[in-house]
Amino acid sequence: MVGLKVECGIEEVFGLAKARLQDCGLLLTSVGLHGKPNVMTIGWGLMGRLWGQMAFMVAVRPSRFTHGLIEETGEFTVNVPPERDLDDAVAYCGRVSGRNRDKLEESGFEVEKGKTVRSPIISRCVAHLECRVVGKSRLVSELLSEDVKKSYASGDFHTLYFGNPLRILI
Repeated sequence: MVGLKVECGIEEVFGLAKARLQDCGLLLTSVGLHGKPNVMTIGWGLMGRLWGQMAFMVAVRPSRFTHGLIEETGEFTVNVPPERDLDDAVAYCGRVSGRNRDKLEESGFEVEKGKTVRSPIISRCVAHLECRVVGKSRLVSELLSEDVKKSYASGDFHTLYFGNPLRILI
């Protein structure tokens, strides 16, 4: 499937994204106003319809470098890696911070400029969603069960970013 990219319907991309979320995860790219892109692995994602439009929700902790980049530009891309081919690179992008490292280069990822957002897409991925943030919500302790709160010992509660896919490629 890697090769020629065509714009397509969201259902097909959502199906691919769901399968990879349950496996190794997806790659989220973002870029700040300084222009240097970053990539991180995401293991959370919700797809569907929200506020009368298609939406892809991602969860990013405020301590992550990516959080500040999305805050600056209000944009991100979701990249669906091919089955097994990039699993090691996806795992690496989930372990290392992009604050002082160039994970795109270190992972050997080639990127293409997004057409509707500043954030790039990762060429070797099989599907991409170029998203603009249309809403966000910070998780707060008072709204979480005791079991869920235990996973936030540091108090670094995720921000949920609701992105409207402006361009969908497969």
